[in-house]
Amino acid sequence: MLRLFEIRRGKIVEQPGDAGVSEQQLAEVVWIDLQEPEEEERELLEKLLRTELPESEDVEEIEASARYFIDDAGVHIHSLFLTQSEGRHDTATVAFILQPQRLITVRDTELADFRLLRMRARRRQVEARSAQELAVQLFEQKVENLADALEDIHLKLGAASYLVLEDEASDLEDAIDQLAKLEDSNGKVLLCLMDTRRSITFLQRHIHIDSELQESFRDITRDIDTLTAHTGFLFNKINFLMDSTQGFINIQQTNIIKMFSIAAVVFLPPTTVASIYGMNFEVMPELKWLLGYPFALVLIVLSGIAPYLYFKKKGWL
Repeated sequence: MLRLFEIRRGKIVEQPGDAGVSEQQLAEVVWIDLQEPEEEERELLEKLLRTELPESEDVEEIEASARYFIDDAGVHIHSLFLTQSEGRHDTATVAFILQPQRLITVRDTELADFRLLRMRARRRQVEARSAQELAVQLFEQKVENLADALEDIHLKLGAASYLVLEDEASDLEDAIDQLAKLEDSNGKVLLCLMDTRRSITFLQRHIHIDSELQESFRDITRDIDTLTAHTGFLFNKINFLMDSTQGFINIQQTNIIKMFSIAAVVFLPPTTVASIYGMNFEVMPELKWLLGYPFALVLIVLSGIAPYLYFKKKGWL
């Protein structure tokens, strides 16, 4: 899918996508957003750029030289964005190609950051005078979305904290599963923050920056620092709750083993008494007693009660 945006009176405006796209139209717009590109769309853009667009496997390369570089087509940045599917966070890479007069983005999936920016553009809320400012707007939107994701993780962590520390009827194994998902999401957010810092640093070095744009970069960097510190706090809290959950599970298992151990000790004397009177010796005086059988039963009961009362006195029960 190919989306085109232009600048009108300092505002980003999306062009209608129902008509065919010409080379002249591509050359005049300030932002070309390519999502899950078809072969015809790729060929059209490659003809405009006079270079090949990055393939999916190229975009996912992790080496710095493959993610941040400059060639005849412009400044290239492959940046990680946060995405969510089926209740779990994941990351998707967006290829940025920044030229003096236009910005080109290539991606394989729909992202909340781009969707929200399009919605703001329809309301004429996105101000930009150049492709460089638009790129900064995208990174600002990305950091805002990461902040929202951290707030969501923090709220879910509060619910998990109640589940672990206060709800006596909670399923601790379910709590561990929730904490593991939150830890994974927090790690994905941290990864995107680190990647954004590297992208901003690369842009600062290789594009023309006026005082207003420089201040925007500083604001983004400050926000990244704050959010990075918050991810550290969340990691510590998740680890604390994980350790607490495992401790409570160990206590539950210990109590179960304790009850089995006490039951074994309590039933050991009665078993011994019953074993003695189950012996087949000819000379057993109790066999001739009139009250021999009741005596054996009382002895078995008392031998079981005595250890129980002893454990109770010691506070082991």
